[in-house]
Amino acid sequence: MHRAILITLGTLSLCLGMVGIFIPGLPTTPFLLLTAGLYVRSSERLYQQLIQNKYVGSAILEFQQKKGLTLKTKLFSIFLMWSMIFISAFVFIQSMTIRIILLFIGATGTIVMGFMLPTIDNNRK
Repeated sequence: MHRAILITLGTLSLCLGMVGIFIPGLPTTPFLLLTAGLYVRSSERLYQQLIQNKYVGSAILEFQQKKGLTLKTKLFSIFLMWSMIFISAFVFIQSMTIRIILLFIGATGTIVMGFMLPTIDNNRK
């Protein structure tokens, strides 16, 4: 029963992470890291499939091994996040209230990504 709950939560987290790729303000990386943590505790097969995925596997392994993100990765992520937020807020969204909420979420994401996640050196092993 415990294993089934962990797999279900891991799969839900994976779905949220994948949606986060396309929805500005919804983080992708934390959900993928949570998925890896839940899968490693419940299903070796699902964990291996996740870390062997050509799109997200190497990023998950690097974060797990190095316990942080490189400055280049952080800057690229923040740039991409704000690009999508501005496109969404000023091209697709007409409501000023929703725009303000989206900009607030972007600012929160920037603080978390920029200051709360550890920055690692490229050369650190």
